[in-house]
This record gives sequence, structure tokens and C-alpha cells, in this order.
Amino acid sequence: MVNPVESNPTSIQEIIAAAKAASFKLGAMSNHDRVQALQAMASALTAEKEGILAANQKDLDAAKIALTNGEIDQAAYKRLVLNEEKLQTVIDGINQVSQLESPVGKVLLKRELDDGLILSQITCPIGLIAIIFESRPDALPQIIALCLKSGNAAILKGGNEAQATNGAIFSAIQNSLSKSGISQDTYALSHNREVVPAMLSADGQIDLIIPRGSNELVRHIIDNTRIPVLGHAAGICHVYVDEKANIQKALDISIDAKTNYPAACNAAETILVHKSIAAQFLPKLLKAMVNENVQCRCDQSVQDLISLSDYKTSIAATNDDFGCEFSALVVAIKVVETIDQAIAHINQFGSNHTETIVTESDTAATKFFDEINSAGVFQNASTRFADGFRYGFGAEVGISNGKLHPRGPVGIEGLVSYKYKLVGDGHIVASYSEKNGRKFKHIDLEK
Repeated sequence: MVNPVESNPTSIQEIIAAAKAASFKLGAMSNHDRVQALQAMASALTAEKEGILAANQKDLDAAKIALTNGEIDQAAYKRLVLNEEKLQTVIDGINQVSQLESPVGKVLLKRELDDGLILSQITCPIGLIAIIFESRPDALPQIIALCLKSGNAAILKGGNEAQATNGAIFSAIQNSLSKSGISQDTYALSHNREVVPAMLSADGQIDLIIPRGSNELVRHIIDNTRIPVLGHAAGICHVYVDEKANIQKALDISIDAKTNYPAACNAAETILVHKSIAAQFLPKLLKAMVNENVQCRCDQSVQDLISLSDYKTSIAATNDDFGCEFSALVVAIKVVETIDQAIAHINQFGSNHTETIVTESDTAATKFFDEINSAGVFQNASTRFADGFRYGFGAEVGISNGKLHPRGPVGIEGLVSYKYKLVGDGHIVASYSEKNGRKFKHIDLEK
């Protein structure tokens, strides 16, 4: 049975309170029991695959009308698609998450402060997490799987455009978790916008908010809550083709980073090309982009080297094109004088998401790694590798481009905090405060 969050404010608060209480029980559950629940969850999604895909088709039919009417864009429509291959990837990811080492209960530090006074730093669940997401019905089971593995309860707010798909997925998950002995209060799902203000104001109960969606959604949440927010407002990723780049590698990486899934936040939005290789590389790049129906927005530095009229999908860039998340078959291209200029451009116009350098020079790569201010910094690899599943996390609950832990694709390790456990034997601080009092040993012990 789907456990929706009702629109009545009192009911919302009651459900949040129930989920908070359930989070304590889940946090105390053994890893063995959580693994069993995850495996049951994967099996349930496999058994309900046909119904889930039928529900997704219902959402897609409605979205096609919205697309025709200009109510949503092509990127939003693509994010809504859940085919059999993508669903199987989700199921495989859940099984992968189940086999990961538990992030809960790890001893990070064990220290003898004095005889019989032992301090331990131990990982623990965050508690109750609110996730607000748009489209992407595949995100729902990924999020619940990661929360379950890390011992966290969750309140989830999905987009109306994915209501049928999310409902089918959530129903299968709740049924499987109930059979695994997990309270149905642990996870709740709503598609009602009226619940968002209640979630944002539930500081003291909700411990973390993770938004997944448009820049406007993320910014609204950050600006309207006192609860910590983990997320990123934009995915403006760059490919920098260095003077020591292998031309074929540069072409393959540029095309993949832009066209593999242009609506993804790890798709490349800008390609920077070193001037010493530009005359050789740019004609090949634009020709390849034309073949992929990509609109190339080229600044004056590119136009000084080639004629845009020779490439039918190419136009002159504006200043706004650099620092723009197109989420479509559009890319901005610029020639830079030096690697320093490339790094400066990325740090100015990027969103601290993911950047890649194409180069055979270890010196250039090291400089790029050291000076780029982003969560993901790659060499000779597509930006599309910035993904929890591809990193071996099983899935991701979201992407964080902030500087504090966690950063980049957030898997189970990003969903735990820690607590300090101190065990003594009648110890009091006054014993250490007197002039001739006891002295601390501060000896690190084996964990």
C-alpha cells in the first residue's frame, strides 16, 4: 500500500513524526536484516516490472501532450522515460548496494584518554531525510535503497509528471519492506506540492533535505529552509582539449560527454580548445557535432579560425552561453590561449560539478587536477562517468557540488554522520582540573 503524505498540514506533521520515530528503529537494525530487505526490494521490482513500465507509459502519454503544449521541455520528457533497460539497471544497482559494506557502526577513532576512559568515534545514520525530486522515476528506488542501507528513514516528494510510475514503484517497495519487518512509516511518498512548505519547516525532525531537479527547485529549497540542504543548483561541465591532446580521444570524449545523455547534469555544456591544436581539431569537432545534430555556439575565437557557414548547426555564441546548462543538444565552444586560461574559465563559469582534460601530458593533467575547483576532475575520460552507479556506489541519492562532506555523487557513505562514545568508570573533569591533577594520555588504540 502506498503511504502518501496527505495535504492536510496536521497529517503531514503526523507522518513526519512517525517517520522520525521509525528512523530510530531502522538505525538500530542489523546490516544482515537490511541486506535481506534490499534483496526483497529488488525481487519485488523485478516481479512488478510489467506493471511499472505500463505505469510509466501512462505518464509518458500525458507528458507528450504537455511537451506539445510547451508545458515541459524535451529534457524533462527524457528524464521521465523508464524503459526495461533502465529499470533493470536500477534493480542491479539495488543488489549492488545490498552487497556494499555497511557504512553504519564503523569505528573511525578509538582513543584512551586515561586509564579506563575510552573515546570512540562511530558512524551512525543521519536520521530522517527529505528528498524532493522531479521526473526521474528511477531515482525513487535508488534513493530508498541507499537510505535503507545507511539506516535512514525518508519522506519523498515526487513530481506530478511521474505520479503513476512512482506510485507503482513505491507500492512494490512498501509491500516488500513490510514483509521484511520494516514499518511502513519509515518511507512516505507524495506528489502534492502543498507538502513542501511543511517539509521545509520541519527542522528538529527532518535532518537533511536533498533536492533533485531544476535550478529553480534547488534554489527555492535552499532559500526557504533552516534544514541543511545537500545538492547542486546546476551541472555546468567542461571538456578542455589541451595542446597535448590525442585528437581521436578528444573527439570521442567530446561527443560522448555532450550526446550520450544531454539532459543529464554530468553532460558537457562547454568545450574549451587550446589554440595550438584548435586549427586541427575544430573542423573535426564541428563536423562530428553536426552529424549528431548538436548546435555549436562558437565564440569569436572559434570564428577567427573556421567559417561557421561550413557547419549547418553552428552559430555565433553570446556571453550568456558560457555558464549555461543547456540540458540539450547544444554546446558552447571557445579557444583558449593557455591551460591557465582554461582553468580560470572553468572556475569562473562552471558549477563545481565535473570537468575533464584531454591530454597526454602528466604535467598538464596534474595542474588541472590541482587547480580545478570541482567535485569531479578527470583526465582522458567523459564527464558522463560522474555517476554513483559507475563509481561502484550502486546508485546515488544525488550530486553535491559543495565543499563540505559529502561531495560528488552521494552514495551510502554520504548518508551517515558519526557520534562520539565515551566509556569511563566514574571519571570526572574535576580530577584533571586541579593543579596536581591527573594528566590525559591520549593514546590511539586499535580500532
